[in-house]
Amino acid sequence: MYAVIKTGGKQYRVAAGEKIKVEQIAADVGQEIVLDQVLAVGNGAELKVGTPLVSGATVKATVVAHGKHDKVRIFKMRRRKHYQKRQGHRQQFTELQIASIAA
Repeated sequence: MYAVIKTGGKQYRVAAGEKIKVEQIAADVGQEIVLDQVLAVGNGAELKVGTPLVSGATVKATVVAHGKHDKVRIFKMRRRKHYQKRQGHRQQFTELQIASIAA
């Protein structure tokens, strides 16, 4: 059984037992959270798609860790104009362990 969830402006296909990294969620490590924005639920050949959400479907997950992704380097340059700009960014994430999917 799998589900497509929406969190942090992105969509993820998850199944029970998987670990995923999502945009940072304000929750403590070890805390169980419920993701209720479920867009679709599938079980083998059967697929249930919501309009836009599947009513009554939830995904339970446990917060494993918080961290930062690798640095993304931004470099802007205009040739022959003596303009160079360097910038970097490290996005924060929350790692979730998917416990169960209830449809």
